[in-house]
Amino acid sequence: MARNKKNDSGLQVAPILLVLALCALFAGLGVGFVWYKNQIDVLGRQIKEHEVRLAELQRENKMRRDQLATLCSPVALDARVKKLNLGLGPPALSQVIRLVDSPDYAPATQSLPPPEMRPIKVAMAARKN
Repeated sequence: MARNKKNDSGLQVAPILLVLALCALFAGLGVGFVWYKNQIDVLGRQIKEHEVRLAELQRENKMRRDQLATLCSPVALDARVKKLNLGLGPPALSQVIRLVDSPDYAPATQSLPPPEMRPIKVAMAARKN
């Protein structure tokens, strides 16, 4: 028997939409993959530039640290003083004041409160000494 050609249309919408959706999916995945690979490349270059800059800054820091140590040495300071004719020299022994720090022999239980907590008479007596 012959089929009725009116009911049988050769063009079906569902398979065409499925094919278009799959093509769009694969195209989007391809574009995303290429974009991510490009981002990885850009970030890799930025990391390399920052590593080079860090190495340069560390080298300059070490050079300046060594220069500071050299300039702070007594030999370099004496040479600089002589070069600039500053007339500086070590102090005379009469100019040196030596302070002797005597240990505190007061027991810890009899220690005085801080000055702001003492009565006025004690604080005034402490200031006179």
